[in-house]
Amino acid sequence: MSQTYVADLLIHTGTDFTQTFVLEDSQSNSLKDLTGYSACSSIRRYESSSVASSFTTSFSSDRKLGRITISMIQSTTSGIKPGKYFYDIVLEDSSGTKTRVVEGTVTVKRSVTR
Repeated sequence: MSQTYVADLLIHTGTDFTQTFVLEDSQSNSLKDLTGYSACSSIRRYESSSVASSFTTSFSSDRKLGRITISMIQSTTSGIKPGKYFYDIVLEDSSGTKTRVVEGTVTVKRSVTR
């Protein structure tokens, strides 16, 4: 059984946001080889509500390093209302099996300088 990493995030509206995670294989405690995986990630006000916004997901050029990055550009963060949200990152392997690897809360704060 795999473990889900919990990490809380802070996003300021009207700014670019980037966060990189290094994933480990729970069986071997080594870096998770992300070759052949795709990923998606989004935020919602509540777990049951519609998607407030989606993150862009990307992998390092060497997928054996276990690095996955989520990001949002300034024009996307500008459209999110300040408040508390939930997010997760879901990996899908080549056979279609989906696994949640990261989850947490996102606090969105309005930027003072605009």
